[in-house]
Amino acid sequence: MTRNRRPRPSLNGRELRLWNVGLVLALALLTALAVAAAVFYTGWDLLGARELKSERRIDSKTLFDLVKLSFGVVAGAGALVALIVAYRRQRVDEAGAHREATRLHTERFSQAVDKLGSDSPAVRLGGVHALAGLADDAPDHNLRQTCIDVLCAYLRLPFPSDPGDLPDPLSDGTSPTEERRNAHQEKTDLYRALREVRHTVLRLIGDHYRIPQGTHRSWQGCDLDLTGVTIDGNIDFSGATFSGGRVSFVGATFSAGEAFFVGATFSGGRVSFVGATFSGGRVSFVGATFSSGRVLFDRATFFGGRVSFDRATFSGGGATFFGGEVSFDRATFSGGTVSFDHATFSGGDVSFLHATFSDGTVSFDRATGSAPGGLLDAVSTPASQGVSLPSAWLPANP
Repeated sequence: MTRNRRPRPSLNGRELRLWNVGLVLALALLTALAVAAAVFYTGWDLLGARELKSERRIDSKTLFDLVKLSFGVVAGAGALVALIVAYRRQRVDEAGAHREATRLHTERFSQAVDKLGSDSPAVRLGGVHALAGLADDAPDHNLRQTCIDVLCAYLRLPFPSDPGDLPDPLSDGTSPTEERRNAHQEKTDLYRALREVRHTVLRLIGDHYRIPQGTHRSWQGCDLDLTGVTIDGNIDFSGATFSGGRVSFVGATFSAGEAFFVGATFSGGRVSFVGATFSGGRVSFVGATFSSGRVLFDRATFFGGRVSFDRATFSGGGATFFGGEVSFDRATFSGGTVSFDHATFSGGDVSFLHATFSDGTVSFDRATGSAPGGLLDAVSTPASQGVSLPSAWLPANP
């Protein structure tokens, strides 16, 4: 575990750049005098314009009025100075509060990362929840992103093999001993416990990405790097919006479990499934909307399990959607079921260039709009066995 990872420097945490207080007060006083002079000059000019008779002697009432005016000017200048001082104090207090919040966040971050690197799965689980809570309460975006990066890095760490996939040491023809039984059970228990920690991370990521952007605890708009991760548990992005940041499933393996992108919206940023492997379990993009941004499935491999794009909408162009790209270039469909039933292809750039279809079932039944680029060539029209296309996409019979 990367114990030495520290939060990135925060732009909001930089040192305050305040002008020298003496300079500010001098400028404020000069401004006040300038305003007073302008008022006096304007009044004098008006008096001259009205040709009022000037007096050589000033009576007591006029003198008293001038004294009151002088005190008023002094009081106004004093109030302005007090306002400037209060503003500076408020800025300094806010900066101090932010530094203190960042310091406390850093301390909690270090403790959470230490837990995540523990040998005890229970302690690791506590570290996972602590990091998720820190991401929620982070005083700025950079600190939140750092917590998310560490959780993703944990998922990318090497993971022990399932003891059930290895030869059973208790069935090698020799008499099992109590020690061997206990050792095998300990490996099994450790694998299950660590797998539960990983599944908790996946669940928390999905939970936070489903929360609308701009509200508390939402991670939408943050980068999510799940490159090479094995997703063998449930992860739910149903209703999530990917409208900023970079989301990477490059080289990820979806095996067992379920991954839901039901009703998700891909409308900006970049989401990459390049080289991902869909081999078991269920991955659903039912009702998802791909409009603007880039969603890449280049060189992805589909075999086993079920991947569904039913009722998905691939749209672009016009006033609402500004292009968009969904690419299945060089993807391999070899087994299992991939469904684009009722999907809508209207504009945008959806491409199946050099995709390979062999075995399994790939269905575009009742899909509407124009055939995606390269699809008809990829399936070697007429459609190869296992690939069903709408009749409107097939060339007319001679």
